[in-house]
Amino acid sequence: MNFQYISKSAEETKVFAQSLAKLLKPGDVIALEGDLGAGKTTFTKGLAEGLGIKRNVNSPTFTIIKEYQGNLPLYHMDVYRLEDIYEDLGFDEYFEGAGVTVVEWAHLIKDQLPTQILTIYLTHDDGNRKITLTPSGNRYEELCKEIFS
Repeated sequence: MNFQYISKSAEETKVFAQSLAKLLKPGDVIALEGDLGAGKTTFTKGLAEGLGIKRNVNSPTFTIIKEYQGNLPLYHMDVYRLEDIYEDLGFDEYFEGAGVTVVEWAHLIKDQLPTQILTIYLTHDDGNRKITLTPSGNRYEELCKEIFS
């Protein structure tokens, strides 16, 4: 089952992500997918604000992982440059950790992702952004029902 939200602006995308952030718990993992410029980093900025993070959030393209402290830690990963690396980089320590993990371009490390995960697709839709949430597992199905109720 998929859940969809249409965002008419970057600000609306951030507000939607802030709403989601308030429902997240330690160990939650979000896979963010979408073309370049689809709003993945904007979405993550909204999540960070919803988690009470005051620091500026930007894409960790060259560092792979950035950590931010708020009400819950946020582990922001951009695995775009890992496409051809198939070694274990210890991602599970983050996935099972005390914070929320967001993985941009998550399909590139799909074999290392947990089986229960919330995948969010951001796509362009007539000048707007379509945000599609695809939950895998009861935890994320319930979370989606709550945010869309």
